[in-house]
Amino acid sequence: MGDCKSEHFLRDFYIPSYILVPDLEVEPVSYIPACPVLVFINSRSGGQLGGSLLETYHDLLNKDQVFDLSEEAPEKVLNKIYVKLEKLKISGDGFAAEVEKRLRLIGKKNPGTNKESVKLFLKQVMEAKEMKIDSWHIIMRMRAPEEGSCDPIPPLELPQSLHAFHRVSQTDSLNMEGCHTFRGGFWNYFSMGMDAQVSYAFHSERKLHPEKFKNQLVNQSTYAKLGCTQGWFCASLFHPSSRNIANLAKVKIMKRHGHWKDLHIPHSIRSIVCLNLPSFSGGLNPWGTPNKKKELDRGLTLPYVDDGLLEIVGFRDAWQGLILLAPKGHGTRLAQAHRIRFEFHKGATDHTYMRIDGEPWKQPLPVDDDTVVVEISHLGQVNMLATPDCRSKSIQDPLAPSSHYSEEEDSNDEDSEEDLEERRKFGAADTFRIPDEVDITHLS
Repeated sequence: MGDCKSEHFLRDFYIPSYILVPDLEVEPVSYIPACPVLVFINSRSGGQLGGSLLETYHDLLNKDQVFDLSEEAPEKVLNKIYVKLEKLKISGDGFAAEVEKRLRLIGKKNPGTNKESVKLFLKQVMEAKEMKIDSWHIIMRMRAPEEGSCDPIPPLELPQSLHAFHRVSQTDSLNMEGCHTFRGGFWNYFSMGMDAQVSYAFHSERKLHPEKFKNQLVNQSTYAKLGCTQGWFCASLFHPSSRNIANLAKVKIMKRHGHWKDLHIPHSIRSIVCLNLPSFSGGLNPWGTPNKKKELDRGLTLPYVDDGLLEIVGFRDAWQGLILLAPKGHGTRLAQAHRIRFEFHKGATDHTYMRIDGEPWKQPLPVDDDTVVVEISHLGQVNMLATPDCRSKSIQDPLAPSSHYSEEEDSNDEDSEEDLEERRKFGAADTFRIPDEVDITHLS
């Protein structure tokens, strides 16, 4: 087990179809896989290399355990599979119970699309260690406009992602009469401003003309051109000052429970990033590593993925973003916080651009409403797989210095247990497991 050149190597990842497809009869199995996987691939990503990667996984594994994100939403896929697993376990299927216990999910970009590269990657998945990372909930609320809609406008079509923004239902505990309320969740980052605007333009162009995006070099050059045409490289000349973050919204942060404070945003900042993982825009680290003086003077710490804090970073323009390519480069460090709130100024603009974990959208804002609020809060932790060379670090690592964050101080007393449970569906794969009290015979 573990030797990717062995002819039996792939069986440790294989899941039979009867586990995955509704209404298929149980098959006899003689081998329990050590690392059964579900693979999610965007066939349109990576300069269309995602399609080649999809074909390779189809050749190596069961096609039923490999999913194209451009065709199937992962939320629906996981819900369907966990319903089937629960039914099989209740019927006494011990194999299904072992698959659920050992199951791992892949969605990471592969270093290559050929079979050998994929096998090496699967070996890394098998050897990877579990790491807990923070999960974040985001809510946006505004008065229902008298005319028009304030629903998020995606680049041509809604993103099929667990992290997409959704309007809450009338039965949702967050719903308020006379208001539009949207909610979502993320693991990596939320950003707003010029970077999201360029990303929106890129995604729109790629969906209009997919034939032009055949390789990553073309993608990168197109992204750079859009950055120029959108004014991101000469933001001080072409970007309206009304779109600067400070003119757009008042920003508040909470480091400790119940203590909101205003966050000063320099007027030159045109993009703000709320970062959970040290990876943004192609793997760059906007926070960097604060030196001891900054740590003492401003209370800034190293970025940990499980410390209950977001790193909040600002950017003036694309030139400042290029600094991230330098060994010690970083953006403008604004703060670390357990919660952050954006209160939009009345009539500042009729729209802005936002992005969650790489997925941008254009967000209309009612110009006559002074109650538009976006709030991000910590909601728990989930398990992720981490390779030995993973850049993300845990506060639980024995080598990590002590953190300024206190779990006790940031307890979320103001949220009811019902609200917390409802929010957890926006950040944890475990919540796709069917609760014990649910009668699965009524699920379809």
